[in-house]
Amino acid sequence: MASLTIDNVVKTFGKTQVLKGINLDIKDGELVILVGPSGCGKSTLLNCIAGLEEVTTGRIAIADTEVTHAAPKDRDIAMVFQSYALYPNMTVRKNIAFGLEIRKIPKADIETEVNRVAELLQITHLLDRKPSQLSGGQRQRVAMGRALSRQPKVYLFDEPLSNLDAKLRVEMRTEIKKLHQRLATTIVYVTHDQIEAMTLADRIAVMKDGVLQQFASPQEVYDDPANIFVAGFMGSPSMNFIQCRIEQEQQQFIAKISNGDNHFSLPIQNPPTTLASALGQDVIMGVRPEQITHSIPHMMDNEHTVIVPCKVEVTEPTGADTLVLVYLNGQEVNCRVHPAEAKAPGQMMDLMFNMEKAVFFHLKTEERIL
Repeated sequence: MASLTIDNVVKTFGKTQVLKGINLDIKDGELVILVGPSGCGKSTLLNCIAGLEEVTTGRIAIADTEVTHAAPKDRDIAMVFQSYALYPNMTVRKNIAFGLEIRKIPKADIETEVNRVAELLQITHLLDRKPSQLSGGQRQRVAMGRALSRQPKVYLFDEPLSNLDAKLRVEMRTEIKKLHQRLATTIVYVTHDQIEAMTLADRIAVMKDGVLQQFASPQEVYDDPANIFVAGFMGSPSMNFIQCRIEQEQQQFIAKISNGDNHFSLPIQNPPTTLASALGQDVIMGVRPEQITHSIPHMMDNEHTVIVPCKVEVTEPTGADTLVLVYLNGQEVNCRVHPAEAKAPGQMMDLMFNMEKAVFFHLKTEERIL
C-alpha cells in the first residue's frame, strides 16, 4: 500500500493535449475513482500512472518515490483490465500464479499465495478450470486474483465491470467494495458509470476534456457540485437545471420561476455569499429530482418548502417511486414521487419543492455560485 501523487501531469498526442495539468493527491489505502464521459482522458491518466504511456510534462510519485519515467515493472503496481486478459490455455491456478513464477517466487510461497487469493475471492473451487469454463463474473474474479497475488503498492482498475450484465455488475461492485474494506489497499479505478463511482469510491475525480473538474467525496460531489457539468453527470436521473431570476422579498432571497402565466417564489435559505451580486439577474438553479416530490403534509410548514402546481407530461414508474416529468420556464423537470401520489399525464399535480439543497450556477460560465 502507498500514497500516489499526480503533480501537474500533461499528456499530448501530436498536437492534441489529452491531459491538461492533472493534480491528484491520493492517500494510502484510498479507493479513488476517475469518472467522466468517453474521451475525457481518464484511461490515458491511468496508463500514465502504470507507465504504459509516457507523460509529456509533470510528475508521478508512488509512496513518495518518483516514478515518472520508471518502467512499468519498476513501479510496483498491478492492473486489472476490462477484457480480463487471461491466458486461455492455463488453469485458474496457473493464471494467478504466473506473475509470481516470473518473479522467481519459491513454489511453496506461490501455492500459499494462490490459496490465499482464491479464498479471498471465493474461487477455490475454480482453481483447476480454464477460462473458457468460467462465467464473466468468475473470469473477472480471476483477473482480480492475479493482480492481488502480486501484493503491489497500488492497484489500477480499468473499467473492470463494463463487460458484465447489469445484475452481475451490482454483485461485483459489492465484492470489490468488501475486498477494499478487508485489504485497505490503494486503488485507482476508471469507469464511465457514475453509479459505480458513487457506490465504490472514497473520493471521486470527475474529468472532462482532459481537465479535472472536481475531486471530492461522493456525497460532496453529489450535494455540492463545482459546476453544471459535474452536477449533470453525477446522479440518475441527473440534476434539474431551471433558469430563474434572483430577487429579494422582505429581506429574503428568492428564486422566481414561472409555470405558464403563473409565477412562483422559491425561498433561498442560507444563500451563497456571492448570490447578492446576482440580484435582478437570471441564474441557473440546480435541484435534484428527489427534492421535488408530492405534497407531504408534515413538511408543509418547513421554511425550505413551497408548493408549485404543475401539469404532468410523462410518468415513469420505477417500482419504489415514480418519476414525473413536468415543464417549468419551458424546461423539462424530473420529480421523484411516491407511486400512489403520481397523477396521470395531462393532470395537474401539486409538487413540493424542498429548497434546502438547491444550488445555483452562473448563466454564462456555468460555474457554481458560492
